[in-house]
Amino acid sequence: MDPQTAGWALVVALFLPLAGAGLLALIPARLDQQIRRAAVVITGVSFALVAAITAAFDFGDAGTLQFVTDVSWISAIDANFHVAIDGISLPLFFLTYLLTFLCAIYTLSNLPAPGKPKGFLGLMLLLQTGMAGTFVAFDLILFFIFWELVLVPMFFMIGMWGGPRREYASVKFFLYTLFASIFMLVAFLAIYFQAGAETWSIPELSAAAGVGGTTFQTWAFLGIFFGFAVKVPMWPFHTWLPDAHTEAPTVGSVLLAGVLLKMGTYGFIRIALPILPEGAMRFAPMIGVLAVIGIIYGSLCCLAQTDVKRLIAFSSVGHMGFVMLGIAAMNEAGIQAALFGNIAHGVITGMLFFLAGSMHERYHTREIGVIGGGMLVKMPKYGVLLTYVAVASLGLPGLAGFWGEFAAMWAAISPGGDLGDAYGGLYLGLVIFAAIGTVLTAGYFLWLLQRVNLGQPPARWADEPLDDVLRIEWVSWVPLLLLILALGVFPRLVFGVQDAAVTNLMSFVTG
Repeated sequence: MDPQTAGWALVVALFLPLAGAGLLALIPARLDQQIRRAAVVITGVSFALVAAITAAFDFGDAGTLQFVTDVSWISAIDANFHVAIDGISLPLFFLTYLLTFLCAIYTLSNLPAPGKPKGFLGLMLLLQTGMAGTFVAFDLILFFIFWELVLVPMFFMIGMWGGPRREYASVKFFLYTLFASIFMLVAFLAIYFQAGAETWSIPELSAAAGVGGTTFQTWAFLGIFFGFAVKVPMWPFHTWLPDAHTEAPTVGSVLLAGVLLKMGTYGFIRIALPILPEGAMRFAPMIGVLAVIGIIYGSLCCLAQTDVKRLIAFSSVGHMGFVMLGIAAMNEAGIQAALFGNIAHGVITGMLFFLAGSMHERYHTREIGVIGGGMLVKMPKYGVLLTYVAVASLGLPGLAGFWGEFAAMWAAISPGGDLGDAYGGLYLGLVIFAAIGTVLTAGYFLWLLQRVNLGQPPARWADEPLDDVLRIEWVSWVPLLLLILALGVFPRLVFGVQDAAVTNLMSFVTG
């Protein structure tokens, strides 16, 4: 497969899940197991094709777009169907297909009530196409369509298969993100007309050495910032996230944490920074401040939680704060850290939500006080896995969570452009507070482990038969468990892929 001529492979991989959703619609609803197995086959074939694309990818030229398809699409508005992949988008694209495949396997024995696999799995496949398309779209209109596409399936997955407050959480998620997207669309339109009303192409707009003057870039960046910041989510735009995670079914939470949150940070890196570099430089200190507030705030909120899933949700606010701190550094090291942090968070927190879902399946509660400890006694394998993933999330060296956080703080010590001269003291303060956030992160995860893992099981669970890790769970979880270790020991698995593409992108930012 030649990455310069096989653009068809990327298009097929992109729309195969969508076609699979249509196929599931044709299967009679009474064939429950057949529908679940069909979803595994569809996501498995899609992942195999993405694995083949990854194997054929020219890593020596990762800064150049590969597997390109660029054809006229809506000529009336100059929109093209332009999809491609480079070293920045490849890890996120791969992660999207891996997580969806593992979620499909998990649903073979764990499907949320009401048990309607056709609707649930069809929505999951539609969601997969929207998420994946966001990472390979290189036309602003096409990017926006994929961006908005994910709202509908996630809205119904939460609203129909979620927890007791599912209607509230789904509407809040939908309205927050939709409202923010309006500002982003207005900014896209402003960029298009300011650039001469000729192209929506992200590479061409990036190569234009900054669209408009300083005033235009400031306002356009503000509109884009609002759209992306809500999806990340950054403090104080984060309030939809804990509710959505708490009420979402397990698979919904895994994909929400593992992929959807990355769409916002990817948008900053792919669109906002190269097209609006002056606006990005002007707002970088503010982004850094909000990021560090999110780190501290998220950690403190975690210390106050009594629900395991809600604790993990608030931890995402803190972890994505480190990603945004890397972006705020406005240098190559910071962008590398942000992109690595995206992947590490997707793998680790996706795994944490898998564990939280299985915990609820066994205890029928996520309340830490009700579980009451003794999990290492009742379910030793499960308890060990929870410990392993929790210490990865708190940033233990040698596991995936360490490199994104450490590299983000390292990059922020010497921010790019003129930021070091103008805001050097501010950035040093941000790094200090971010370091305090890592201590708080260790605190709430170790406290969680103490309360649910250690000690003896309470009387209510002492004689209750609780299954340890099941075979289908091992199949779903082992790839993520191995990735957590592999990315910690060999961070170049991601850093090496991104390096040339990040250098190319930062050339647009720094001129």
